[in-house]
Amino acid sequence: MTTFSLGTFGFPEVHADDRPIKLALRKGLALLVYLAEARGAIARDVMATQLWPEADRETGLARLRRLLHRIELALGEPVFETDRTSVRWSAAVALEVDTHLFESACDRGAFEEACQIYRGDFLAGFSPEDTPDFDDWAFFRREALRGRLVHALERLVQDKNAAGDHSAASAHAGRLVELDPLSEVYGRHLIRSLLLSGDRGAAERHHAALTQRLRDELGVAPEAETEALMSPASAPQAVPTTRYVKGSGVHLAYQTHGSGPLDILVMPGFVSHVERAWEHPASRSFLASLMKLGRLIVFDRRGIGLSDRVGSAPNIDVTAEDIGTVLRAAESRRVVLFGASECGPACVKFAVDDDSRVAGLILFGALAKGCWAEDYPHALRASQYDAWRQHLVAQWGGPAGIEAFAPSLADDPQARAWWAGLLRAASSPGGISAVLDAFRDADVRHLLPQIAVPTLVMHRQRDKAVRIAAGRDVASRIPGAQFVEVEGQDHWFFAGDQQPVLAAIGRFIKTLKP
Repeated sequence: MTTFSLGTFGFPEVHADDRPIKLALRKGLALLVYLAEARGAIARDVMATQLWPEADRETGLARLRRLLHRIELALGEPVFETDRTSVRWSAAVALEVDTHLFESACDRGAFEEACQIYRGDFLAGFSPEDTPDFDDWAFFRREALRGRLVHALERLVQDKNAAGDHSAASAHAGRLVELDPLSEVYGRHLIRSLLLSGDRGAAERHHAALTQRLRDELGVAPEAETEALMSPASAPQAVPTTRYVKGSGVHLAYQTHGSGPLDILVMPGFVSHVERAWEHPASRSFLASLMKLGRLIVFDRRGIGLSDRVGSAPNIDVTAEDIGTVLRAAESRRVVLFGASECGPACVKFAVDDDSRVAGLILFGALAKGCWAEDYPHALRASQYDAWRQHLVAQWGGPAGIEAFAPSLADDPQARAWWAGLLRAASSPGGISAVLDAFRDADVRHLLPQIAVPTLVMHRQRDKAVRIAAGRDVASRIPGAQFVEVEGQDHWFFAGDQQPVLAAIGRFIKTLKP
């Protein structure tokens, strides 16, 4: 049996038993890749429309038949299973696809193997002529694979430094910097790893290069944490601040900061990244202010940020379970849950299920149901929600949605670059689409009357992402809940004027029992 290998990292290549096959048909290569990625049958109509969108149905199907025949002539044997309506790779053909090998290695935690397989971006430099639907599909697939590469590299940098292999950590951190040159988190990974390896000269060169990029592209200076690395008095720590705990077969990334009689667990919304959250000055300032009120705990939900990528979206029940896993790992006894936006419902669920551990609940910009119903007019209708989700996903790779989430920061180049980088590092277009689908179907209205812990509900008066009526509704359903309206239109809790938000949180926490 001939083994066909399909290389898709970079310009697509086909090999038969390690022998290169020259296939000078761009649409033929596109067809092979699309079928391989589908891992199953594809309708002929769909394939014809992908490759010849301008043709009528009969012409497209005729071109597809001819193309299938020409491909099999070039490969030297039948490789397709076809019927009147569909086409697929033959089950009798041994097929190896580098993207499948890459994802399998990531799933097994074999991150070094995965990074070796990833030789370049998916179908980099390749596009059949006049195939916009195929090009869109390739873009989303490229972003998903790139996101998994970033996750693998971040894990390797942490693991290698923790093991004392700082040269290897430097190499992996260098790839991260190449992927996102404006990320100070990745820049610090590289500088710190080089310092730990003893190569101060290289660390200084990379620090200077990062400083120049930030000045030229964003018009900003490096953060104090970046500058502190180069201080002769500083001693970089080999132990990473991000830790992992395994729960239900998934590794969850979390951090703890500071100390205090109460813990404050912060869940910022539909997307997060426990390291990149500290990159933006406003986000960092808000989190640092919370540290004055108690020990801060942050974590990434499964499938998001530095936590393991999974094949399904984290729903409310799963996320509530993950909250408990992280709190146990952090040895938390009494916690204040701070759930913003889409993370509010999971915090509600945990507060109901484990109220003995919860000292208080804070909900910011949250809503109780993901989409509109006749008895819930405070959210988008399902069709509107799906259109918004599709628009957000289509903008992935850039600062998607910042105009609605943080109008006060929408024109800030540093904020836009930070948000775009956080999105790319935290998830992929396909991954986040599944997360948002799960939230659309969420509904915790039945749980709100069961909340028995002190609760503070906060909402900005002109929030452009979630209507303030949704916040009022949440507060009205929770026994004894305080409701605080805050001036402004930002959905992000750290955007705009932070002081009224922090002051209300401070007053609330002072009333709680450790």
